Amino acid sequence: MKLGIMQPYFFPYLGYFSLIKHTDKWIVFDSVQYIRHGWIERNRILKPQEGWQYISVPLKKHTRETLIKDIRINNDEDWTNKIIRQLEHYKKKAPYYKNVMTLLDKIFQKKYDSIVNLDVTCLAEVCIYLQINFNYSIYSELNLQIEQANKPDEWALNICKALKASEYINLPGGIQFFNRDKFIDQKINISFQNIILNPYNQYKTSFIPGLSIIDVMMFNEPEKINRMLNRYVLI
Repeated sequence: MKLGIMQPYFFPYLGYFSLIKHTDKWIVFDSVQYIRHGWIERNRILKPQEGWQYISVPLKKHTRETLIKDIRINNDEDWTNKIIRQLEHYKKKAPYYKNVMTLLDKIFQKKYDSIVNLDVTCLAEVCIYLQINFNYSIYSELNLQIEQANKPDEWALNICKALKASEYINLPGGIQFFNRDKFIDQKINISFQNIILNPYNQYKTSFIPGLSIIDVMMFNEPEKINRMLNRYVLI
């Protein structure tokens, strides 16, 4: 079994979905401390003119030690309509604008208190749209008994051992924290999947890579996006 383990991200970039597509089982890793200025509650889209901007979900105040699973959304702010307004400029040039907005309307019809539940819903609905399998479990709901992690890479190692995974695949970010020998000693293959972000037509002066999957879906049909998801190298 090829296992992927990632924190829940809000409409993440293409590489995140490529990893989902090429693993057998996905663990939404929500039992670690929330870190500000990451991708849990925000991502990037195009600006109406040049450059990019954030779309984001407001969060309730919390202590520094709060785990991701306990982060709550501040629904006193009308964040869904704000995001919809930020995306309206795509209507002029993006051929799949209506399709994407229909998808977002479906997601935003529900009310969310937990950022994990929102992110997982976004991931699941995008995977349905792209027709890729998303066989996931939320780590905090598994009540999995694992050995204590003393180093950053041992979280993934111990989860792999508990789930009897034969292979662990991760994104290349943080590769320096992983000791491959630990995995090899447990007969677990480990690799890092680096997606090749080829340009697509954003109808801009210059291409901006690595934006939210929302941007990719605006300009590309699901079949083409799947071909993009297959362009990667293993490190």
